[in-house]
Amino acid sequence: MSDVQSWIKETVTQNPVVLFMKGTAQFPQCGFSGRAVQLLKACGTQNLVTVNVLEDAAVRQGIKDFSNWPTIPQLYIKGEFIGGSDIMNEMFENGELQSLLKD
Repeated sequence: MSDVQSWIKETVTQNPVVLFMKGTAQFPQCGFSGRAVQLLKACGTQNLVTVNVLEDAAVRQGIKDFSNWPTIPQLYIKGEFIGGSDIMNEMFENGELQSLLKD
């Protein structure tokens, strides 16, 4: 396992909610990342950790390899890969995202 993979694993397991995204929560750099942040805020997420993949090419590629998922953003809750903004949107609409984040 590379250093990047170790760092990603540590980040997602030590923080309850981690969003790998383009840009920051304050300044998302793509619509999907912006939507993901909006959904998390709508759920009342307090301890959100965001990782800006645009700052580090190794992390940007590393997270895709780590999750085996080709796109950004990627949401992790309690160390578990949840999905991208489309999946988050569906889960939000049926109430799943809110209940995952409440626990």
